[in-house]
Amino acid sequence: QVQLVESGGGLVQPGGSLRLSCAASGFTFGSAAMSWYRQAPGKEREFVAAITSTGGTTNYADSMKGRFTISRDNAKNTVYLQMNTLKPEDTAVYYCKARLLLLSYWGRGTQVTVSS
Repeated sequence: QVQLVESGGGLVQPGGSLRLSCAASGFTFGSAAMSWYRQAPGKEREFVAAITSTGGTTNYADSMKGRFTISRDNAKNTVYLQMNTLKPEDTAVYYCKARLLLLSYWGRGTQVTVSS
């Protein structure tokens, strides 16, 4: 059974940092491309960042470039999202997604709130 469990969310002040983790199980993690998405209240889910199965290539949404870093540890079956210089508009539920062959799997998300 595929499972993706996000953690690391919480309340942070503007300008602060958080590191999200997504622990994967139930599939061959090292064969899956991984990505992060987010969904703010009243808005559609949007792409944040992605990383290839080997970690050799990453991709970011324009508004996250230079502030967010996606990485993965295939030995730990975990993908990370380091978020720096957080802004109130980064407030959202952050979701982890795994893409394996033609299938996609989603986690349940972790809440990130940026507020003073």
